[in-house]
Amino acid sequence: MFFVLLGYLLQIYMLLLIARALMSWFMGGAGPGLQKVDAVLATLTEPVLRPIRKVIPPVRIGGSYLDLSIIVVFVVIQFVLLPLLSR
Repeated sequence: MFFVLLGYLLQIYMLLLIARALMSWFMGGAGPGLQKVDAVLATLTEPVLRPIRKVIPPVRIGGSYLDLSIIVVFVVIQFVLLPLLSR
């Protein structure tokens, strides 16, 4: 039962990571409502992303940066943790 609940929580966390990545792409002219949503997503995801970002800094691509920490966390959850929990 515990592992099933943990699996669901990890899947929800992956959705939060996807939402944060999408928000970072489209926050240019966002209103105050979307800024609050972005702040909540940052509060929920940043404690996990920050240590990874210290090891793997964002990569410069042209005039912008690609944050690989979200991809690393997503891959670890999807391909390492969830299969272990489904045993």
